[in-house]
Amino acid sequence: MAIALHPTTIRSVRVEPMDIPLKAPFGISRGALEVAANVLVTVALEDGTLGRGEAAPFPAYNGETQAGALAALSGSVVWIVGRDAADWAGIGAEFRALSGPATGSALCALETALLDGLTQSRGVPLWRHFGGAGTELETDMTVTTGTPAEAGEAARSIRLLGIRSIKAKVGGRGGARADLMRISAILEAAPGSPLILDGNAGMGRQEASELVRGLRSMGVTPALLEQWLPKEDLEGMRLLGEESGWTVAADESVATAEDARRLASHGAAKVINIKLMKAGVAQALEVVSVAREAGLGLMIGGNIESILAMTASACFAAGLGGFAFADLDTPLFLAENPFHGGFAQDGGRISVSHITRGHGVRPAGLLL
Repeated sequence: MAIALHPTTIRSVRVEPMDIPLKAPFGISRGALEVAANVLVTVALEDGTLGRGEAAPFPAYNGETQAGALAALSGSVVWIVGRDAADWAGIGAEFRALSGPATGSALCALETALLDGLTQSRGVPLWRHFGGAGTELETDMTVTTGTPAEAGEAARSIRLLGIRSIKAKVGGRGGARADLMRISAILEAAPGSPLILDGNAGMGRQEASELVRGLRSMGVTPALLEQWLPKEDLEGMRLLGEESGWTVAADESVATAEDARRLASHGAAKVINIKLMKAGVAQALEVVSVAREAGLGLMIGGNIESILAMTASACFAAGLGGFAFADLDTPLFLAENPFHGGFAQDGGRISVSHITRGHGVRPAGLLL
């Protein structure tokens, strides 16, 4: 007897590299990226629906590579075909068990593709799948590492785009003195802009204290101190918050719900930057739950991602609600856009209200 297939049964999985050039190198404290060497995953369901997800590994951020993501995803195709996309979280958990925790971006791509296919098949937008709490966010835009002159010019360009909040990378070469010169140039070019200072775990405690003192002498009060210290230094993060009196946000320190519980128990930060690329969508949902139980604030961010992954994150954060900070700017850094659709942006305002099925992103050349 033939087995009846469900409309959301996975018929095939395609995995392919997706290299997108950047307008200029994207530098953080531990390295820079000139090309977004990402991965595109496409799942075909039995009813003909195609769901898509993106992996955005960033070696300087967490050591993940395109080659690693491709290998992990390609090796999973044989056992994923025939499963039901409705079991996206269970499939993701099996993928993580087989591939290991060092393939978070690959897991994100797989789960996103499954969710996109599932929600398209059901005729609902991804933001509503996550709860439908809202459809809008306000994003910042990043000033990457570089000279004070480059930082000032970047800040002017950000304000000309109508984006209010600026995120500046700190902790690179030159130490606190160089960071203070860049921050001064940013504020001169964009006075009054809320300022998030992101260290990407590249500072030691002494340098962090020096930067705090320098900012105070300049009369600067940052909106957030994001992950200045190494991810394991939870005590240092707690002390940094006490010393500065400013809000400390955790990024690299929290990938999983277990990490979030550890952070909360140490009182190490007041905000968690959630990135779906860290450990996938299901784990990000658990981190949100832990953060809410602990009374911690929420931020949504990402790696160097196209409009596809960024829109999935926007749907996640807007749909769940309660995200006070958003850092969904990386499509603006890409020299090419291989897709149609995705969130609508007006200045810093991002909206997903027009998306009616899935995440609404399709490869260029295809009809929506």
